[in-house]
Amino acid sequence: MLTGSDLLSKVKELGDVSKSDLVRACGYVSTKNDGGERLNFTAFYEALLEAKGVNLGATGVAGIGKGGRKLSYVATVQGNGNLLIGKAYTALLDLKAGDEFEIKLGRKQIRLVPAGADEGDDD
Repeated sequence: MLTGSDLLSKVKELGDVSKSDLVRACGYVSTKNDGGERLNFTAFYEALLEAKGVNLGATGVAGIGKGGRKLSYVATVQGNGNLLIGKAYTALLDLKAGDEFEIKLGRKQIRLVPAGADEGDDD
């Protein structure tokens, strides 16, 4: 599988070929159990983006969730009445399984305060 400048050169060299031929020529092919060919488009496009300087593997970037999507900072009450915050948000705050919070209810708001913390703390 070609990567980096070799991948960019090959893509430029091949010019206007089909996507399947491009992926195949760059080596992003594997063999299925039945002996057939599987083209690995995702791996090819990730390598191509990385070769162009776009790093999809960046972690810890504020406001970026799974798959590089921007977080909306909006939560929706589910059909069963639960309010799900989501892993991307808990990761931003470095929360771990078992962390406890006090639920503070206002007129039209819910505040989660870490158990045992002063309410004035905004770390």
